[in-house]
Amino acid sequence: MLMEPEFWVTVAFVIFVALLVYVGAHKMILAGLDERRDKARSELDEARRLRDEAQNLLADYQRKGREAAADAEAIIASARTEAERIAAEARARVEDLVARRTAMAQTKIAQAEAQALAEVRAAAADAAVTAATKILVESAKGEVADKLIAQGIIDVKAKLN
Repeated sequence: MLMEPEFWVTVAFVIFVALLVYVGAHKMILAGLDERRDKARSELDEARRLRDEAQNLLADYQRKGREAAADAEAIIASARTEAERIAAEARARVEDLVARRTAMAQTKIAQAEAQALAEVRAAAADAAVTAATKILVESAKGEVADKLIAQGIIDVKAKLN
């Protein structure tokens, strides 16, 4: 039994294990494993915290996106309302301008008609005076004719003016 190599391998192994226990290798191994476990746990906790933070940020940005979309819709609706109001005001201004221009044109037409009528009357009066003068000059002679003509001209001018 002392000569067999398995016995000496077993003795060497037992001495090696005893030496490791004496030196405290098992404590160092356990401490290393504990340290590694704690490091992995802290990394997992950090990853969970970062994931939760990312989810909160994502939810916050999605909420802000929805709010921005709602604000944009409100701005568009407001702009449409404002554009319709401005268009209505423009239509009212154009209608008012057309009405005023029409009234001005009608007034100018009435003035032109009155002026033309006055010019026609003046021309007719001048023609009547000229005709009356010629008739009286040809039919009346002498001093009586001159008095009649002068009196007639004065009367016609007074009535026309």
